[in-house]
Amino acid sequence: MISLRYHIVSITAVFLSLAVGVVLGSTAISGRLLSGLTDDNSALGREVAGLQSERNALNAKLTDADSFATSVGPLAVRGQLTDRTVVLVTTADARPNDRDAVAELLRASGASVSGELQLTDSFVDPNKADQLRDLVARLQPAGVQLPTGSDPGTRAGGLLGALLLLNKDNQPQASEAESAAALAGLTSAGFVKPGQGLRPAQLAVVLTGGAASGDSAGDRAAVVARFATQLDRSGAGVVLAGGEGSANGTGALGVVRADTAATSVLTTVDDVGTAAGRIVVVLSLREQLDGKAGRYGTAGNAEAPAPGAAG
Repeated sequence: MISLRYHIVSITAVFLSLAVGVVLGSTAISGRLLSGLTDDNSALGREVAGLQSERNALNAKLTDADSFATSVGPLAVRGQLTDRTVVLVTTADARPNDRDAVAELLRASGASVSGELQLTDSFVDPNKADQLRDLVARLQPAGVQLPTGSDPGTRAGGLLGALLLLNKDNQPQASEAESAAALAGLTSAGFVKPGQGLRPAQLAVVLTGGAASGDSAGDRAAVVARFATQLDRSGAGVVLAGGEGSANGTGALGVVRADTAATSVLTTVDDVGTAAGRIVVVLSLREQLDGKAGRYGTAGNAEAPAPGAAG
């Protein structure tokens, strides 16, 4: 007769065997799994190293290309803007190195830089839009017709266009006293910072930064885009130039390029952070004098790398 104790011992032995089998089996599986993961990790490491090597090689080529463009830039633009005058307008996020390099190329092209005006963060602040709009109306010089658009970028572009750009007869659009008073008003309100000896010019370059971020990035970009577009309608030509990311949906160039009316008059260059892009800025000003506009650079919404080049 089989006792209860025999049953218990038998059942215990079965479970003990199963446990030992599970442990031994999992140990073998774990070994194979770990071996496979180690092989995968080694393969991924080799792939990452290869990609890093390719990236370093590409960066070296870009550095060489930028150095070459820097060296030939003065030759490429020589005589393009002889006896022309150009004013620089910069946003708060524009890179000083880009501004200085563009100014140097402008002088190499034969142009004279008549000064610089910086638009402050307050200029593009949506919370100060009403203040800017009201101030522009109060500072309007006699005889200057402001645009009918209600947005602050367009209104400010109309006012500053009259202050910064010459008319078609190369004459100032406002008297010295009116210009001084208007600039002083905008400066004291914290919207602009004029440079020393600022004078009106025939052409303008508006320099902005790269990709924008934050909740109001799109609104800020729209102010710069509409300002530059209206500025272009006030003189012989304007180029809006930005760095990497400036042509995306929340960048000033991206806003312009999404508006066919704006792109029909205003030229945009999206790679001003490179020596080649800065050359394109100067060549684009020359094209503006001929009544043409384009979307140039390396972004996906550019039509060509430079004027006259196939996309």
